[in-house]
Amino acid sequence: MRYEGRIYRPPSEADALILQATIGCSWNHCTYCDMYSDKQFRVRALEPTLADLDTAAAQAGAHIDKVFVADGDALVMPLAQWRPILERARARLPRLRRVSCYAMARNVLAKTDDELAQLRALGLSRLYIGPESGDDATLRRIAKGDDAAAHVEAATRAHAAGMELSVITLLGIAGERSEEHARATGELITAMDPEFVAALTVTVVPGTPLAKLAARDKLRGAGGARAAAGAAWHRAPRAAEQRYVPHQPRLELPAAGRAAAGRSRAHRRGHRCRARGPHPAAARAVARAVISACR
Repeated sequence: MRYEGRIYRPPSEADALILQATIGCSWNHCTYCDMYSDKQFRVRALEPTLADLDTAAAQAGAHIDKVFVADGDALVMPLAQWRPILERARARLPRLRRVSCYAMARNVLAKTDDELAQLRALGLSRLYIGPESGDDATLRRIAKGDDAAAHVEAATRAHAAGMELSVITLLGIAGERSEEHARATGELITAMDPEFVAALTVTVVPGTPLAKLAARDKLRGAGGARAAAGAAWHRAPRAAEQRYVPHQPRLELPAAGRAAAGRSRAHRRGHRCRARGPHPAAARAVARAVISACR
């Protein structure tokens, strides 16, 4: 496999084939993120992408059952680029059961309902979306690019197409708006109704706008040594790539929240949970847990 730059994937895709079909992130303005700061975004040429897929299939095709399509928001690719990738994956990987990618709300909304349905029919079954917060003031502050309403609309349309959603939230990102952030994020999770939720802890990465704010003591709760010590990113080189996996504490919901959430299960590393259906009580429980974690 040929990779350009640093490669990232969700923890739950640790055993997936990582296929780099785009380089970088099409947005790349989030104040806390340096994952793709060293890359100029572009869609990778189709021929080498398919060649990498063929190579992986020839070497380990009988063992590959998941493919994660990188980089930052691969859903931005047009359907004409996605179709041959998904068709080749299905043809060459007989055990394939899931194809997934990172996405932004705007990526979903830029697709028609028919395009989303076609992508699902071709095999794209899970989207990892990181609204980080449900508080619009916080979203503007961190330059996320999409507001809470856009994330709800994107989730509704993705679900209508039959796709699973894994939603990522970010503890500690709101500074003095921690309580507003926590409550709005709980409400957003309920409205998006994802199959999976991950609650990560903000890390102040040197060189990012967030780090500059923290250095000037203009951001409380997300800056300084507390955040840096509380959620270090562990780098684990593997072959020709580096996969960055966050070490996160388990976010425990109060008993009332667990009951309201219905059947749930710990997912992989203990910081991801699954729930079915919108549950306002669960959202309130999440808000209480997040407020506690932010203090």
